[in-house]
Amino acid sequence: MPGRQTHWAANGNAYAANVQGNIVQTDIRTGTKITLIPKEKLRQPGGTQVMSATDFAFTPDSANVLIFTNTARVWRYNTRGDYYLINRASGQARKLGQNQPAQSLMYAKLSPDGRNVAYVSEHNLYVEDVATGKVTQLTSDGSRKRINGTFDWAYEEEFGCRDGFRWSPDSKQIAYWQVDATKIRDYLMLNTTDSAYSHVIPVEYPKVGESPSPARIGIVSASGGSTNWLNIPGDPQQHYLTRMEWLPAGGSVIVQQLNRKQNESKILICSVANRTITPIYTETDKAWIDAKERWNSDDPSGWEWLKGGKEFVWVSEKDGWRHLYRVSLDGKTETLLTPGSYDIETISRIDEANNQIYFIASPQNPNQRYLYRIRLDGKGKAERITPVGLDGTHGYTISSNGRFAQHTFTNYQTPPVQEWVNLPDHKPVNAEESIASRMKPVTKSNVSFFNVTTEDGVTVDGWMAKPTNFDSTKKYPIVFYVYGEPASSTVNDVFSVGNNFLFQGSMADAGYLYVALDNRGTPNLKGAVWRKSIYRQIGRINVRDQAMAARKLFARHAYIDTSRVAVWGWSGGGSSTLNLLFQYPDIYKTGIAIAAVGNQLFYDNIYQERYMGIPQENREDFVAGSPVTHAKNLKGNLLYIHGTGDDNVHYDNAEVLINELIKHNKQFQMMPYPNRSHGIYEGEGTRQHLQTLYTNYLRQYCPPGPR
Repeated sequence: MPGRQTHWAANGNAYAANVQGNIVQTDIRTGTKITLIPKEKLRQPGGTQVMSATDFAFTPDSANVLIFTNTARVWRYNTRGDYYLINRASGQARKLGQNQPAQSLMYAKLSPDGRNVAYVSEHNLYVEDVATGKVTQLTSDGSRKRINGTFDWAYEEEFGCRDGFRWSPDSKQIAYWQVDATKIRDYLMLNTTDSAYSHVIPVEYPKVGESPSPARIGIVSASGGSTNWLNIPGDPQQHYLTRMEWLPAGGSVIVQQLNRKQNESKILICSVANRTITPIYTETDKAWIDAKERWNSDDPSGWEWLKGGKEFVWVSEKDGWRHLYRVSLDGKTETLLTPGSYDIETISRIDEANNQIYFIASPQNPNQRYLYRIRLDGKGKAERITPVGLDGTHGYTISSNGRFAQHTFTNYQTPPVQEWVNLPDHKPVNAEESIASRMKPVTKSNVSFFNVTTEDGVTVDGWMAKPTNFDSTKKYPIVFYVYGEPASSTVNDVFSVGNNFLFQGSMADAGYLYVALDNRGTPNLKGAVWRKSIYRQIGRINVRDQAMAARKLFARHAYIDTSRVAVWGWSGGGSSTLNLLFQYPDIYKTGIAIAAVGNQLFYDNIYQERYMGIPQENREDFVAGSPVTHAKNLKGNLLYIHGTGDDNVHYDNAEVLINELIKHNKQFQMMPYPNRSHGIYEGEGTRQHLQTLYTNYLRQYCPPGPR
C-alpha cells in the first residue's frame, strides 16, 4: 500500500472496496454485499472520528486489517500518510510508527505470513510486529539525498518507481533500493509568498547531461542487521535499476538494468546467499527501450511469472511491434506469443490455469482499445474478446481467477460506463446493470475523426470538432490542441474528444474549429518505427508533422480561416506550441503555452536522454529542438503561463525564454502563478483564474465565429 489494485477475495469471485466509509465485500456473481469492516471500527485510538480508508490490506488469517489514511502528496501522488492496524474482533486500533512524524509513513506492506509490517519513514526502512508492536529499524542512514525503500524525483516521474522494497516469500528478508542523490545538484525553488522573507525549497533533480543518481539493491534481514548489497556489475552512475522482484521460490531476486542511454536492457538473476549475478537476457535498440511503466499503467511493480517462476512473460519491441514473449528463467528459450503487425498496449491478466493471457490491443484502429487473449504456449491466434459493435475505448480489470472482468467503455459520444462481464464469453453478469442498458450517448455530430497525409508522406490521425450551426460557406477560426512528444497522445476515441477544459463555455457554440493531431513519435499503437522516429528529433519532426498536416487541412477545407489560427498545449504540449509558433509563424498566429520546456537542456536526464541521447555527444540536437533557439522568429501572439513552484518543468525554462524574447524585442504576455506546481491548481481560485485568462486571451487574439 498505497495501491491501485483491486482487493480480490481468495476465490476470485468477490472483491472488497471502501463503500461510504465501510469496507465491503461484493460477490460479483450475485451482487451480495457483506460488510467486512463497519466504519464504526475505523476510528483512531481514543478518537471518535471515522478514518477515511484510502487503501487497506488484510492479514492472511483475516484477523487484522491494515488501513492507509490521512494521505499527503509526494511529487504527483498521495503516497505518504498514517497507517493503522485494526483488530477485526475487538475493534482495537494501533497506529504504526508511533515514534515517527505524523503523516510520514510510506508503502506499508504486510509480510506474506502476516506477522510483520514493513514501511518507510523519512527515507529509512522499519519493520513492526503485528502482535506486539515491536519496531525494528532496518536502515539508519536515510536522508533527503540518501533514499532507502523509495525513490528520488526522476525515478518516480520517469520510471513510475515509487514503492522501493519487497518482502521475501518466506517473510524473513527484505530487498530494497537505495538511491544516492548526494552528488545530484538541487534545483532551488523560491517561495516568496508564505512569509515576509522568501525561503528556498531544494529539489534534488538530475538535469539532462548529469549522471544518474546511483542506485543499488540490498538484502536485509527482517529482524535487523547489516545489509547485503548486491554486486551488480557496471558503473552505477551510468545505469538504472528499473525493476526488482523476488523469485517465487525465494533465495534470489530478478533485476532489470538499463544503461544510461536506455537502449540496452539486461535481466539479472542475483543470488542472495552466494552473491552471484547471472545475466540471462539482453536486449538492445537503436533508439530506446521502454520500461514496464509504459505498458502497465505507470506501475513497474510485479513480475509476470509462469510455472512457479521457471518462466516469465516479457514485453519487447525488438521485431518492430510491441509483443509478448514467453522466456525461460535461464533466458535460453523464448517463444513469441503475439505474432503479427500490431502492438499490444497492456497485459490485463495471465490466466495460467486456462493457458491464456489477456491483453489490450487495437490492430485495426490505433485510436481505440479492445480486449484480446491468446494461448500461453504460443500455438494459437489472438482472439478478440470485446464484442464487435461497441467501437471505442474499452478497459478491463480481470478477476484473479480469470472468470470475471470489470469492463469500462467510452467513445467520443459516450461518457464512461462500466459493467461486470463473464469471461471469456463477455456476457454481462447482471443484464440490468449492463453497459447496453446504462449507456447514455451524447450526440456529437460535429465531431469527426480523420487522417491526412503530409507532403513528407506521413499519415497523421486527427479529430475535428466543428462549430454549432456550422456553415461550410463561411470561414471559421481554428484552434489546435497539441502534445506531440513520446509521453502522450491526443487522438483517442474517448468522451473528452472535442472538449477544451480550459475554455469557459463551449468552443463549438463560440464558433471555433477545434482540432488535435498525433504526429510521429506519439505513443500510438502504430509500431516501433512510428514511435521511435522521433529519437533525437524532439522539437523538429514532431513539430514539422503538425505544421505540414495543418497546411494540408487548410488546402482541404476552404472554411478554415487561415488568418485566425491558434495552438495551445501543456507541458510537452506547451513546448510544441512554442516551437510551432516560432518555427512556423506563417501558419500559427496565436499560441498559449503552459508549463513548457523552453530549453531541453533544463529538463531531467531520464526523460530527455531516453528520447534525445546524451548532450555531451549530440548537443546540437537539443539546441535545434528547443523553443528558446527559435524564439527570435516570433511574429504572432504569445501567452506564456508557468507555475513558479513547478518541480517538474522548472521555472528557469520560463525565464530563459523570456530573456530571449526580450533580447529580440518580441512582445508577448506572461502569467506566472506563484508557488503553483506543474498542474497549476493549488490555491483558492487558481483554476478559475487560469480558465478566465485562457478564454479571454483566445477570444481577443483569435476571435471566434464565422466570417
